[in-house]
Amino acid sequence: MSEALLKIGELAARAGVSIRTVDYYTTLGLISPAQRTASNYRLYAQADVDRIHLVQRLEVHGVPLEEISTALNTRASDVAAILDRIDVDLQALQTAADVAAPEMQGLLAVIATRVHSLITIALQIPPDVMLP
Repeated sequence: MSEALLKIGELAARAGVSIRTVDYYTTLGLISPAQRTASNYRLYAQADVDRIHLVQRLEVHGVPLEEISTALNTRASDVAAILDRIDVDLQALQTAADVAAPEMQGLLAVIATRVHSLITIALQIPPDVMLP
């Protein structure tokens, strides 16, 4: 049995956003209709609710919508190389924190917390959120 598709207003209500936000996210390529009705109304997949929530969490943490759209619509990426670079950067951040003046500790903690939050978001991405 196929999953029920959502009209734009239903998607907006389930995601807790306005219809205007759904339109904007569609324009940016953050979500896309699964199909259209005979009257040309857009119908969205249930997974788009999770996708909207993911976009909002990333945006709250400072990731621009355009970057999110590019990332969601790009299949090939050398994640291993990026993770290696992050590992080196985290080690450098730890070294900086070890020798930082007390007044810098708070700033470094804020930065480290932001990195941690983004990693947590990445680990919570539902597997079907990336499906077209």
